[in-house]
Amino acid sequence: ALRGEAAGAAGRKMANVQLEFQASAGEADPQSRPLLVLGQLHNLHRLPWAQLRGKLQPRVSEEIWQGALSTLNPNPTDSCPLYLNYATVAALPSRVSRHNSPSAAHFITRLVRNCLPGGINRCIIMVCERSDVFASACALARAFPLFTHRSSASRRTEKKTVIVEFFLVGQNNGPIEVATLTCLASATEGVRLAARIVDTPCNEMNTNSFLEEIKKVGKDLGIVPTVIRDEELSEKGFGGIYGVGKAAVHPPALAVLSHTPDGATQTIAWVGKGIVYDTGGLSIKGKTTMPGMKRDCGGAAAVLGAFKATVKQGFKDNLHAVFCLAENSVGPNATRPDDIHVLYSGKTVEINNTDAEGRLVLADGVAYACKDLGADIILDMATLTGAQGIATGKYHAAVLTNNEDWEKACVIAGRNCGDLVHPLVYCPELHFSEFTSAVADMKNSVADRDNTPSSCAGLFIASHIGFDWSGVWVHIDIAAPVHAGERATGYGVALLLSLFGRASEDPLLNMVSPLGCNGDSPDEEMERDSKRRRLV
Repeated sequence: ALRGEAAGAAGRKMANVQLEFQASAGEADPQSRPLLVLGQLHNLHRLPWAQLRGKLQPRVSEEIWQGALSTLNPNPTDSCPLYLNYATVAALPSRVSRHNSPSAAHFITRLVRNCLPGGINRCIIMVCERSDVFASACALARAFPLFTHRSSASRRTEKKTVIVEFFLVGQNNGPIEVATLTCLASATEGVRLAARIVDTPCNEMNTNSFLEEIKKVGKDLGIVPTVIRDEELSEKGFGGIYGVGKAAVHPPALAVLSHTPDGATQTIAWVGKGIVYDTGGLSIKGKTTMPGMKRDCGGAAAVLGAFKATVKQGFKDNLHAVFCLAENSVGPNATRPDDIHVLYSGKTVEINNTDAEGRLVLADGVAYACKDLGADIILDMATLTGAQGIATGKYHAAVLTNNEDWEKACVIAGRNCGDLVHPLVYCPELHFSEFTSAVADMKNSVADRDNTPSSCAGLFIASHIGFDWSGVWVHIDIAAPVHAGERATGYGVALLLSLFGRASEDPLLNMVSPLGCNGDSPDEEMERDSKRRRLV
């Protein structure tokens, strides 16, 4: 049995649900261990009664099971109780459109939340193809958030366990290997870690607390983080991070976790926006738009969760996780509109909107990744613009990149892992003039908010490594998919694991990578490893 993040460690702040992935969940009366059977209808029909019998009898007969299947009419989903509140079967959409994940990941999370019976020990049978296992596991994890401050949770001391067993159908449908279960445990632990950080309010998850989370992950992996903080940021030229965070009680920081294995062929940097709270600064948000701004650290949280999981599973290349941490606060030291800051790139920025702060901290982060870390591939992830949700919606993050292959790879990786992605227009020669300033190299906010503002915000970040930079730059705006309703989703962890799966030693992450279905010959594999590893 392989377990996700052990809950309950932080007392009343953690919901007591432990997620375990097992090759076989064993037999049990559903009255003592409630059960949810979940899958697409045509796959549920392929589940043999012999496989289910021990988990449903004596309460449910084969006749009732078959009868339940015949009543299911998913539109887009459907469910049917099998025995009181103790056993349920639920059907996912029978087909999905080309911009969705074949796993129907978002519907998995919804059905588990709505249909999984209550209880201390519960079981989920997930019926799917091998190619959907990774996305399905990550979707299941999203249904069990860790953070809670409900007083009733502190009175309940018993640990709750949810055991997940996969039944594979279609091609390559043998039993699940131990290595796969280990990978699923690492990935779902990363998803739940990211969601917990994003759900935690700023009176607890300030920049100090976030640094402790980074140090904790570092300790687990045997890595000591590099931390540049407070006045040292100003002295070293990080005008973006320092300018955004200098008014807050808890000072801003740049933190880096570095994994540098022998035999690495390239250097990758993941740069996360970690604004632990965003009041908007002196360009202050209104009373309806400020609630929820505890989530403005979603990019950094995803990078932390993904870094922990991917290094645990064995990563062959140099990987740096760069965290740009600040609280965009109001006070006597706050940055004013009209102030001019010198960023780490050396470029000057006239501030015309203190609520366009994410791009300032990320500009410093990507410039550091380029100049100090020598990265070949820089990916920044951020809850950057409200306009992202208008451009690509609540479920799909927006990708902006200088490389068409990586744009396509992000879309494929998103479909493979359930963290969906859709491209934005990349056209700096048409759009970057939005930032023209009479007195500095650029302003930090656009002149015309009706001219693809999400693309422009990303271009601001890219300008600090240069539009003619020869490396790969990828920007992922996750403002909308970072949450679903009142809860964080842990978005971005699965995407990073999938997108960079080719550099992993883990077979499952290789399979869900954008190149996973191409099945290279051993000769091609050797040639690639001897030069530079092709990731997309």
